[in-house]
Amino acid sequence: MPSLKDLRNRIASVKATQKITKAMKMVAAAKLRRAQEAAEAARPYAERMEQVLANLSAAFEGRDDAPRLMAGTGNDQVHLLVVATAERGLCGGFNSSIAKLARERARSLIAQGKTVKILCVGKKGFDAIKREFGQHVIKTIELRGVKSVGYSNAADIASIVLGMFEAGEFDVCTLFFAQFRSVISQIPTAQQIIPVKLPERAAAAESGASLVYEYEPDEAAILTDILPRNVSVQIFRALLENAASEQGARMSAMDNATRNAGDMIQKLTLRYNRQRQAQITKELIEIISGAEAL
Repeated sequence: MPSLKDLRNRIASVKATQKITKAMKMVAAAKLRRAQEAAEAARPYAERMEQVLANLSAAFEGRDDAPRLMAGTGNDQVHLLVVATAERGLCGGFNSSIAKLARERARSLIAQGKTVKILCVGKKGFDAIKREFGQHVIKTIELRGVKSVGYSNAADIASIVLGMFEAGEFDVCTLFFAQFRSVISQIPTAQQIIPVKLPERAAAAESGASLVYEYEPDEAAILTDILPRNVSVQIFRALLENAASEQGARMSAMDNATRNAGDMIQKLTLRYNRQRQAQITKELIEIISGAEAL
């Protein structure tokens, strides 16, 4: 049984931890609003770019001269998995849910006889994947020193991916991230970015992507410029979604930790008071017994 001093030290330790978790919750709440606004602002642009690509792709149906980023290499033997996670922990199941989805996809591809390569964006993703698929990780990109994710960060990652594709190092590239829904809901998402996976025809028709447009210059020239940019845009969107999801998950996790610390403090305080009362009662009994023996 712990002594009163041990209980006092433990209560003080839990109170200190509660202050830290409460402060982290407040910091995450302050960062969440700005990150959420950035993520929501990036969605219409990324979705509209997909619609434009869907319209432009209509000109290349049945043709053999479609751009490689749209048509692919004609093979799907080598898959590149870009796993985007956070640089820090203490955000609930945010990192583990993305890594779990990536591991499941990797297992499925390997079972089909495919070759899997993994590019980790974020330290926590590498930590979660290296134990089972460490030999498949070809590069890890850390953004620990980046205070606010910008388009330049996504462009640097996209240049690495596009360089690998031009060198023939993979056939299909899939991006893994968490789509932000709310503070308590972040949805792990897998999005194929090379070759670009265009919206379904029904959805494209409803959004107006099936309308006939005239382009100047021609579709091939536009696609030469817009397809690499689409890779950067989709990666940038994923990084923004991750930033908002991370802060939302951390805010929820720290709120739960603060509540749990409060419950633990109450239980420890009750245990301390009971033990202190029992010790005082024991001392009184000893004094009374000694007095009666005289």
